[in-house]
Amino acid sequence: MPWAGYARDIAPRLTAWSKTATVYTHAYSLSSSTSKSVPGMLSGRYPSELTRTGVFFTRYAEDNRFFCEQLSEASIPCVAGHAHAYLGKGVAGFDQGFASWKLVPGITFDPQTDPHITSHKLAPLAIEMLSDKKITDKTFFAWFHFMDPHDKYRSHEDGPKFGSKPRDLYDEEVHFTDQWVGKLLDFIENQPWAKKTAIIVTADHGEAFGEHGLTRHAFEIYDVLVHVPWMIKVPGGKALAIDVPRSHIDLAPTIVDLLGQTVDMGLAGKSLKMELLGAAPKVRDVICDLPQDDFNKRRRALIHENMKLIAFEKDERFELYRLDEDPGETRNLAKREPDLLKSMIERYRNASSKLTDGKVLGGIRKRD
Repeated sequence: MPWAGYARDIAPRLTAWSKTATVYTHAYSLSSSTSKSVPGMLSGRYPSELTRTGVFFTRYAEDNRFFCEQLSEASIPCVAGHAHAYLGKGVAGFDQGFASWKLVPGITFDPQTDPHITSHKLAPLAIEMLSDKKITDKTFFAWFHFMDPHDKYRSHEDGPKFGSKPRDLYDEEVHFTDQWVGKLLDFIENQPWAKKTAIIVTADHGEAFGEHGLTRHAFEIYDVLVHVPWMIKVPGGKALAIDVPRSHIDLAPTIVDLLGQTVDMGLAGKSLKMELLGAAPKVRDVICDLPQDDFNKRRRALIHENMKLIAFEKDERFELYRLDEDPGETRNLAKREPDLLKSMIERYRNASSKLTDGKVLGGIRKRD
């Protein structure tokens, strides 16, 4: 993104907005696909810990506790608008605790790609939902998931033309979405509740364009797929950059805390409220978690300061990278620095042992 040093001006609205917010420069999604990242964002738990089916388009069981269920019990309404059929009401189980959950019209489900253009539909839907005073006259939570920077990548008539390669078209998609996100931000800014409202902008995964032989997303947890933009603007907060690694495991406790509710002390994440208000951030390790499903063996990673360890399958193989010197993860240090590898594996195993595997309800195929 431009505020992180990307040369192309692909997101002018969010770049301008970033100057008013706290920007997390080393932010990580919980996993590398929507079906694994989003439930962790909504629950404050790693996807491996949740009761779920074992297929790629995972469905999550009702016995999982999502933070909007807690908010609903406190009479705080949660509303959401979405632009992909997988995020339809009742499909993946993400809508637990939501008072209102809507999907833009005219979209169908395609398991291979996302053929629809939707930002121009989702922003008006979001504005419509946020115009309901029954919701906004009191404390509320709203979530809108924009999908257009997502395969298929398309050029847009009114936007800049960067070229014809997949990355060029992806950048045009980001620019298109940025304009519609900007319209939503403009609407919010003009509401009587704007100055009392926290706004979070982030992504549930990244996208690959040939790095590590990958395209699109999912299947691995290299930084190109899990290092994501994350900006938060809170009433009374400061515009600053926080460079310590942070994870979306902190998202649920932060939202609950900002809404004045008690944070579940059993969650792995911590509320970021105090550092958003200016307190010095404390360094903590980050875990990325890609559970096994019918397409994928397990992947798990530990980020400790500038080091990243990736564990493959059931910790059968490891890769080690020094992210400050090698952000593209091109030089595996596992054999070159055995002592460092040993200490990182020990740290990883200690952290990973605290994840309690959730029940898998079926769907994982046996492979030769």
